[in-house]
Amino acid sequence: MLVVLRVIAGVIWLVSLALQWDEVVERELDVVLEGRPEAAAADMGLKVVLVVGSILLVIQLVLAVLIWFGSNGARITVMLFSTATITAAALDSITGDVEVTIQTTFLTVALDILVLLALSSREARSFARRTRGFARPRRVDRP
Repeated sequence: MLVVLRVIAGVIWLVSLALQWDEVVERELDVVLEGRPEAAAADMGLKVVLVVGSILLVIQLVLAVLIWFGSNGARITVMLFSTATITAAALDSITGDVEVTIQTTFLTVALDILVLLALSSREARSFARRTRGFARPRRVDRP
């Protein structure tokens, strides 16, 4: 459920970014949108960010479903993704590029930390590795 909550937080973040895109471009990139070519480039940038972000969120949602059905590979992939986003947010914060605040990435980083903690537990590992009813039992060689 935490992975699904992370996806929902990602959707909220993308929507808020889309609504404030002009301000973000002017404030963060120091681009003044006066003429049409600049505005067209900014619109194209928004489309790229939204498409890439949406693809990543769909992949994360698919991985959440696979985790629910017990895929250990999906569990490890989500943990790697969470580790990468936590590390990127930490590096941005340390270098002073972006502050982790409630308005920016606090919610998504907090959910990534919770996902990482939940999926790295022994219970999560045993859940992912258990034998399911639809799987063939492992063959035991007898001497």
